[in-house]
Amino acid sequence: MEMKISNCFPTQKWCGGAPFSRQVNVRFYPLPSQRLLPASSKMRQRRNFSLQNKKKQTKTINIERPPDVDLQSSDDVDSDTEKMSKRSLSSSNQEVSIEENVDTLTETKSSDEITYSSVDSNEEGRPSSVHLKDLIGMIRNAEKNIHLLNEARVHALEELQKVLGEKEDLHGKINILEMKLAETDARLRVASQEKIHVELLEDQLEKIKNELSSSRGSEENVLHVNNSVPLSHSDSVNSLSEEFDSLRKENILLKQDLQAMKSGLSLVKETDERILMLEKERSVLESSLSELESKLAASQEDVSELSSLKLECKKLYEKVEHLQALLAKATKQADQALSVLQQNQELRKKVDRLEESLEEASIYKLSSEKLQQYNEQMQQKIKLLDERLQRSDEEIQSYVQLHQDSVKEFQDTLDNLKNETKKKALDEPVNEMPSEFWSWLLLMIEGWSMEKKISKDDAKLLRELVWKRDGSICDAYMSCKEKNDREILAAFLRFTSSPTRPGLHIIHIAAEMAPVAKVGGLGDVVAGLGKALQEKGHLVEIVLPKYDCMQYESIKDMKVLDVVVESYFDGRLYKNNIWTGIVEGLPVYFIEPQHPGKFFCRGQLYGEHDDFKRFSFFSRVALELLLQAEKRPDIIHCHDWQTAFVAPLYWEIYVPKGLDSARICFTCHNFEYQGTAAASELTSCGLDAYHLNKPDRMQDNSANDRINPVKGAIVFSNIVTTVSPTYAQEVRSAQGGKGLHATINSHSKKFAGILNGIDTDAWNPASDNFLKVQYSASDIDGKIQNKEALRRLLGLSSSDFRQPLVSCITRLVPQKGVHLIRHAIYRTLELGGQFVLLGSSPVPHIQREFEDIGNHFQNHEHARLVLKYDEALSHLIYAASDMLIIPSIFEPCGLTQMIAMRYGSIPIARKTGGLNDSVFDVDDDSIPLQFRNGFTFVTADEQGFNNALERAFNYYMNNAETWKELVQKDMSIDFSWDSSASQYEELYEKAVLRARAASRS
Repeated sequence: MEMKISNCFPTQKWCGGAPFSRQVNVRFYPLPSQRLLPASSKMRQRRNFSLQNKKKQTKTINIERPPDVDLQSSDDVDSDTEKMSKRSLSSSNQEVSIEENVDTLTETKSSDEITYSSVDSNEEGRPSSVHLKDLIGMIRNAEKNIHLLNEARVHALEELQKVLGEKEDLHGKINILEMKLAETDARLRVASQEKIHVELLEDQLEKIKNELSSSRGSEENVLHVNNSVPLSHSDSVNSLSEEFDSLRKENILLKQDLQAMKSGLSLVKETDERILMLEKERSVLESSLSELESKLAASQEDVSELSSLKLECKKLYEKVEHLQALLAKATKQADQALSVLQQNQELRKKVDRLEESLEEASIYKLSSEKLQQYNEQMQQKIKLLDERLQRSDEEIQSYVQLHQDSVKEFQDTLDNLKNETKKKALDEPVNEMPSEFWSWLLLMIEGWSMEKKISKDDAKLLRELVWKRDGSICDAYMSCKEKNDREILAAFLRFTSSPTRPGLHIIHIAAEMAPVAKVGGLGDVVAGLGKALQEKGHLVEIVLPKYDCMQYESIKDMKVLDVVVESYFDGRLYKNNIWTGIVEGLPVYFIEPQHPGKFFCRGQLYGEHDDFKRFSFFSRVALELLLQAEKRPDIIHCHDWQTAFVAPLYWEIYVPKGLDSARICFTCHNFEYQGTAAASELTSCGLDAYHLNKPDRMQDNSANDRINPVKGAIVFSNIVTTVSPTYAQEVRSAQGGKGLHATINSHSKKFAGILNGIDTDAWNPASDNFLKVQYSASDIDGKIQNKEALRRLLGLSSSDFRQPLVSCITRLVPQKGVHLIRHAIYRTLELGGQFVLLGSSPVPHIQREFEDIGNHFQNHEHARLVLKYDEALSHLIYAASDMLIIPSIFEPCGLTQMIAMRYGSIPIARKTGGLNDSVFDVDDDSIPLQFRNGFTFVTADEQGFNNALERAFNYYMNNAETWKELVQKDMSIDFSWDSSASQYEELYEKAVLRARAASRS
């Protein structure tokens, strides 16, 4: 191994000097053996290690005994070192090339420092003599390297002394130059003073000349002036100019000397820097030299120990040879024993075979005797079977004859039933007529009334007959349903009696209704609650905007009325077309504004810049429709901020106009959305902004110049509800109320929380046409087939039908806990499950984020993201899933957990809002066992969610029977609207009774 140490010594050219440069070649000798591996510990540590491990070595070591190695004494090592030093000193006149810095030197030194390989060891862990030879050679080379380093150090010190001497010479020259510079400065000052004196004399001479030229004195004076003064002055001027020229030249020379001195000073500075570098290198060399000396001392101590180790090695080799001989004898005996054992095993196998053959022979003798007896018994049985076959043939013939006779009787009975059914078709019981029939009759009567075909009193009487579901009006319609409208109208006008009112007249004014116009849970509530109230005998009607993006195929008998309703907005009257139709058995009025803004022809329900104008316009037209149709409802139920304008409009404008029969019920489905706007916007629909922009009316609690429609509805309504009891408590706090907690608390007597239900007809796995296989709580095998169908549809793996499938069906908004949904995807896969997400986000960055995740899992066999709303797919996912997550930050009610349980998908939900009122943890001992139906967590973080998800996986994987019972129990829970509708019915009736009592008083 050869190495060059380079340190760039300064080489400069001075005045009268010569450049100097010297190089030192330093060679480090390689280790004698490449088998030595680097090790950081010393031989003492190796010896201790071998002594600790000597008891662990039990295998035979086949080692050839090495030749004896005579270790050199320390005197021989010293003599070799001296020879190497002489050889290095003899080459001192050669050039010294120090090309790398001290770091390279120390790096090479560390690679060539004394290292010890792992020494072959026997039972007592002693090193072999082969490696001892390598170690001795390595020590010698280390000593040579140390001497070379010492030589380089001495040479560097000599060079340093020379540089310091030259530095002192330079300082002397600098002092001389500084003295000359001072003298030059003094001369320059004298020259400048003389120059000033000459300039003054020249000025005086010019003045004298001017005086002489202007005066006309005598010639003597002129001659005297011209001959005496200029001569003496010109001589002095010439002498001064010459001296000035000499001073100028001398100044130039001095400037040159100054420039040379500056360059010399810069060279001196560089020399100082070089000196500092050399001093640093010197210190590094000294430290490395001290380390080498310490290691050399340690190696010498190890060499002294090697002599004793060599003797021990010889003894150990003798012991090893003896043990090998013993082992060879033992192996021979073991081989003999094995051969004997194999012979014994072969003999044992032969004996077993002989015993088996003897047993078979004895069994064969017994079986031959039994076969004879068996044959005799079989012949007897065959005879009996022949007799039975004959009897059965006779019985079959008689049964065939009876079947033919019964078929004839059945056919005759069926014909009779058909005839009777045809005869009774016109006499069908009224109670069996569907709700769509009564809704159609009601809309027909309302159309006659608005088109002025019948009087108000007649319309009222006919409306109440339909409301009561009177059989006579049904019979009248059935008898003339094939006739034209004029004959049907004449038949209806025959009914003049005044029936008793059977229930309440309830009108819902809303922005959504499932399935025709649905964005969130609001549409499900309007349709589900309306149907439940209708089934309880109340007259229920719905008023909706006529969106251009509705699902018109879900509307039956849709038609436009031959009437136009005019409504005030922005200082003028606008016409509106009124359409009617039947949705889910309920009569629905659709308002189509003839406004230039095309309020409801935007391709979407919400999200427009003028939503405040759109829905305040709709709220006013809805009340105008009720007024012009001369309706007298008991309850007007409005929903969310889009129709919250109904409450102040009703009391401020329409009660004075005569529409005063109703009580107002307002339901806020989510206090996150309040529809605030500038107070001036309120004047468009005809309300007095100055009058209503007060703290106790519609003024927003956080901004004095803004109007809050939700606050106005709370203030002006007779009944205020929200969609779950827990959420009703949460919104009374500052955090949950979103700024309206003070208003809610001040109107707490009319505020209540009623848990929503679901439409159990639309969400019924036993009759759901979107499913591959229908199923029920008593037979849940259909879930497996739907799970397989979903996997095929989405391209997921079907290798393990027991692999849990986790799903999430939601809008991807911050309220729904999107960070936990994202985490759930990865955590489900880590636990060995599959994950399906269905939903989209109106927030662009959230939509993009989940699109990236969806692209990542596009070809994954256990995860799929469908980032859109798909009604049919949602039904299949509910049916196929084993678990469904609802990790909402807040959730006013939530319907997905109820639908999931209806389809046997176990909910994993956070305890908030309606989730807290409908999902109860299976491990919560404070909840009665019959109500536990899912898995819950409290904190909206990954740790809390993981706990619930992992418990659910544990139940599913390890308690199959318990899981099946949980699925069947969840599917049997009644989440219908019946209970919720009863609570609304009670609130309605109390409000109506209070109003009637107040009017009587």
